[in-house]
Amino acid sequence: MAVLSVRRYGDPVLRQKARPVKTITDEIRALVADMVETMHHQVGIGLAAPQVGIPLRLLVMDDGRRGIRTLVNPAIVERQGTVKAEEGCLSLPGIFAEVARSEWVRVEALDIEGAPVGLEAKGLQARVIQHELDHLDGVLFIDHLPPMARDRIKRRIQKEGLPEHSPHAFAL
Repeated sequence: MAVLSVRRYGDPVLRQKARPVKTITDEIRALVADMVETMHHQVGIGLAAPQVGIPLRLLVMDDGRRGIRTLVNPAIVERQGTVKAEEGCLSLPGIFAEVARSEWVRVEALDIEGAPVGLEAKGLQARVIQHELDHLDGVLFIDHLPPMARDRIKRRIQKEGLPEHSPHAFAL
């Protein structure tokens, strides 16, 4: 396993729509292992393949309750409710904002062995899934903010840059 370089805000790969994973190969399994190592090294609870420069529809997550999960080609098929909570992102270290997300989601995906999985999630797990799925579509959490708040964050990044690592424990 290896710790991969996490792409930061401004990297074009973060704005690309990721391609579906066609076949789960040994290379994909190795990438997943490296992504899990990277997520833990960065003290994150979720990581999408585009964040490590790989434009594939693949994510890993660890919400602390159910252990590590890998979702291949995930799609939200149902959602309910809305809740606001603070989010951060490994690709935008040191930046945090309140984001409205669905309170509950139902996801369909493949697991790392290629078997279909259905997952119902609420709370933090639902937030992680939605945040990481956004990465697969080239969307960052700041894109969900009102224009003035988003512009303020962008100006701050232009003026101050981004810190090397986030001081917050729950970056996605």
